[in-house]
Amino acid sequence: MENGVSSFNQFIYELSVDSDTSSVDYSSAEEDSDRNIYPASPSSQSSRVSGASTYTKYDRHRTGWIRCIFFWILLPAKFLMGIPVYLYRFLFNRVSKAPALSGSHQHSGLHSIKRVFTLRDQIVHRTTDRRRGVIEDLHLAIEIFIEAIFDVVHKAAHFILSPSEAFRKLFRWVLYYIGRTKENHGNVVEVSVTTDTLGENDPAPAEQNVTFYQSLNTDARTCQDVITELGYPYEAIHVVTADGYVLLLERIPRRDARKAVYLQHGVFDSSMGWVSNGVVGSPAFAAFDQGYDVFLGNFRGLVSREHADKNISSRRYWQYSINEHGTEDIPAMIEKIHQVKTSELKLSQPSLQEESDDQPYKLCAICHSLGGAAILMYVITRRIEEKPHRLSRLILLSPAGFHQDSTFVFTVVEYFFLMFGPILAPFVPAFYIPTRFFRMLLNKLARDFHNYPAVGGLVQTLMSYVVGGDSSNWIGVLGLPHYNMNDMPGVSFQVALHLAQMKHTGKFRMYDYGSASANMEVYGSPEPLDLGEHYGLIDIPVDLVAGQKDKVIRPSMVRKHYKVMKNSGVDVSYNEFEYAHLDFTFSHREELLTYVMSRLLLVEPTPKPPSSQKALRLKKKGL
Repeated sequence: MENGVSSFNQFIYELSVDSDTSSVDYSSAEEDSDRNIYPASPSSQSSRVSGASTYTKYDRHRTGWIRCIFFWILLPAKFLMGIPVYLYRFLFNRVSKAPALSGSHQHSGLHSIKRVFTLRDQIVHRTTDRRRGVIEDLHLAIEIFIEAIFDVVHKAAHFILSPSEAFRKLFRWVLYYIGRTKENHGNVVEVSVTTDTLGENDPAPAEQNVTFYQSLNTDARTCQDVITELGYPYEAIHVVTADGYVLLLERIPRRDARKAVYLQHGVFDSSMGWVSNGVVGSPAFAAFDQGYDVFLGNFRGLVSREHADKNISSRRYWQYSINEHGTEDIPAMIEKIHQVKTSELKLSQPSLQEESDDQPYKLCAICHSLGGAAILMYVITRRIEEKPHRLSRLILLSPAGFHQDSTFVFTVVEYFFLMFGPILAPFVPAFYIPTRFFRMLLNKLARDFHNYPAVGGLVQTLMSYVVGGDSSNWIGVLGLPHYNMNDMPGVSFQVALHLAQMKHTGKFRMYDYGSASANMEVYGSPEPLDLGEHYGLIDIPVDLVAGQKDKVIRPSMVRKHYKVMKNSGVDVSYNEFEYAHLDFTFSHREELLTYVMSRLLLVEPTPKPPSSQKALRLKKKGL
């Protein structure tokens, strides 16, 4: 909005001016003389009054009737003459949409023809300067449609009155498109750019063909785009779990660093949450600036269904619970981190070959919400299996696990899943937006929420009420690019059911398979493993952080983690901030970043030895 005029209306005005200039050739000499006598000027009010005074009311009334009659007489002819024109446009536009200019000097007779056929490309170019929402798209489409209708009527009338000129132009159009199809192939643009891949042994810039596709004016940036646009290095590592799921482990590499941090997101989230606040307010960038090698984990559960089995069905892909997050996803990613860091450090620092310690680096973990519950499950199960977890410290931001103290809405959802879960599971394997169209619609609606504060405020209020009054920036989260038309994180039905089971029992335990025999086969006991009872196996310091305004995981539930850990002898700390649930990742909180960085910089104590009695008892259970 500039000088009281929106950019959209200014664009439509410019478009109409271009159309008027293209129709100057059709004006008569009498109109030219009138235009010289009364030149149109937006700044001259007297010239407009003088021009209007030359017509009487009777003349204007008669002229209007003549135009109306003339329009209805020419309407069938315009339709018939327009069929071959639009047929040629359709056939040749399928071959190529982008106009190509082979040289600076073009034939003068084809200049006006190029203006007609590049009008749509000009519209697309001008209106993709910023992202639009659904309302703006509808506004734009309606006004352009009206403008196009009047332009077609105007040109059809001219062609009917001058048939010889119409056939000449039609012949020129055919010749023009035949020549252009030889220069353009396909509907994408390929250019050569200098690129390099971080993480390779020799990341030398090299020429590479990159293909750019039209993004339908939506934000489809990835975590890689955000990191590299801000000038940070980036590396993507694909990790395959033991059960075949392909995970994306993203990295802001500092290869010679002997301290690393692993960040794990929560439900309906991705690694984008750790970099979404830019350089100043994002935990990932803050840790990198403090000298850490940063690894960003991504759970299984993307709409794209990345799996080693390319033909895996949707039902099979989404058949997992929080158990798989803690016992499959996190172990695979941390083992990959250990493999990468160990090889890089031993290669860059040969003196490490002589050290007896098999882990020449320290790895801390920062986890939010569901990621906190999964990392606790990972540490406990690795200790039970007597395998190294390779972690030195845990910083858990509003971790899941205990949920009995929650809002009425979550209680209703809990009983819904417990009652109808066995019936709905075969038909609803997961919760996500299934089609590209609806994901694009969500992306554009999020832009409407930002562009129209009244609508955004209403939706923000409604969503806050749905989650029990949590004041997180729900509208801002919906606008993040990881909810785009190409992909988005989803939640499996079993994950939601697992959370309902935790809330119903009041215990932080593993997934209940529904029968004693099924549980006996997996856990060696008729009941699922109670993780809270095994908090004594945690041999590293844990920092718990709660949000006073958090209505999703209330501070009382985080304090329950703290009390159980404290009673079990865990080196644990507890702190509260005046935050809502999503403020830990999607809001710029300098106080929180300072606290997290201070905990990372603490010296880790020597891990305590495992309890032989507990280990013996767990072995008897077959775990």
